[in-house]
Amino acid sequence: MSLVDFSSDAFIVAFFLYCFAFMFYVIAIAGKKWSNRDPLQHEKRWGRIAFITSSLGLASHLTFFFTRWAGSGQIPTSNMYEFMTFLGMAIMIAFTIVFAIYRKPLLGMFSLPLTVIIVAYASVFPQEVQPLIPALNNYWLKVHVTTAALGEAFFAVGFAAGLMYLLRVVDFKGKTKEAKKAQFWVEFSLYSIILIVGFIVAVFAFRGAGYEAQFIQEKSSIDGKGIETTTTETVDYSLPPIVKPYNSDIVKYDTFLGMKEPLFEAPYWMNGANSGRKLNTVVWSIIAGSLLYGLLRLVFRKPLGAVIHPVMEGVDPEDLDEISYRSIAIGFPIFTLGALIFAMIWANIAWGRFWGWDPKEVWALITWLYYSAYLHFRLSRGWQGKRSAWLAVIGFVVVLFTLVGVNLVIAGLHSYSGV
Repeated sequence: MSLVDFSSDAFIVAFFLYCFAFMFYVIAIAGKKWSNRDPLQHEKRWGRIAFITSSLGLASHLTFFFTRWAGSGQIPTSNMYEFMTFLGMAIMIAFTIVFAIYRKPLLGMFSLPLTVIIVAYASVFPQEVQPLIPALNNYWLKVHVTTAALGEAFFAVGFAAGLMYLLRVVDFKGKTKEAKKAQFWVEFSLYSIILIVGFIVAVFAFRGAGYEAQFIQEKSSIDGKGIETTTTETVDYSLPPIVKPYNSDIVKYDTFLGMKEPLFEAPYWMNGANSGRKLNTVVWSIIAGSLLYGLLRLVFRKPLGAVIHPVMEGVDPEDLDEISYRSIAIGFPIFTLGALIFAMIWANIAWGRFWGWDPKEVWALITWLYYSAYLHFRLSRGWQGKRSAWLAVIGFVVVLFTLVGVNLVIAGLHSYSGV
């Protein structure tokens, strides 16, 4: 067995250990009400079991990282699969550090699902080792990507604590306009997370069923001399194509629910080879996520925020507020080094300029400015509690768009990372 194959096995072990650790954290927190022993002793006992399990998962994840690095001869952060797996590992490192400081098992009940979702999302992408392109083959890649991801990981823990704060303090029985507004946005935050989960479930379901569809897309271009050339590209779908590529013909199409052809064609301005497939992915994420959300609502017969809220009783909201702030305060200088300073040094080596207004560069700057504003409002204006929590939640949405949206939707010099 090669090191790369061994690393894949270690990755699977890490994933299941994270899942078990999450269940143990749920038992530690939610099980206090049904435990015969002292609630604090119950939480402490199961919290210790959960932390040991999550630490074993992190150890297995580190094994995956270093064995894949040794087996491939390059740091495994060069494509979306490798970067997202590294981000999941970085979140676990950040969680472990924060947990060691505050000793709050409740944090694991929200941080572990985030890691599981990101690790599962990484598995959607091709897992083969891909050779580095020249622009990536530099020492500064290792420094830039790892520190930027670690900073984002602390932002993720800050997001988890901020969301927990909102689930703790929002009045889900309130009928006032302000209470309903808060209920709606907390529920929308949970719904957005479920959209990602729904997408992952849909991808693995259709992949397991062996679904395939293929199109040939014609593209016309005119060069500087006015000569028109026509090229064709093959576009493969792993999800049933509700939206087909613009100006394309069907090569292969497995029927789905009686649908013998796509319902729509991507708009003419979305004429890139992967544009139609990306729009199709968005549509399926909304469909699958909405179905999953509807199923959960049907089972619990109440908003998900109202379901989780009772679990938060007895938790000091000031502790959650402090954890969220400290996590972001730790992550900010690390992100500044990785995403800006080290990134500009690497950009100068790779492309001969420190700054070029590439979409990824712009959104990294937007992320940095956002968290700069967060810290400014927190320290200078005294924004704490709900205001701070909402900023932490929105900030991680900006981070996710920088990581996923820019790589997969907007073309730029960082598009290789979406392969």
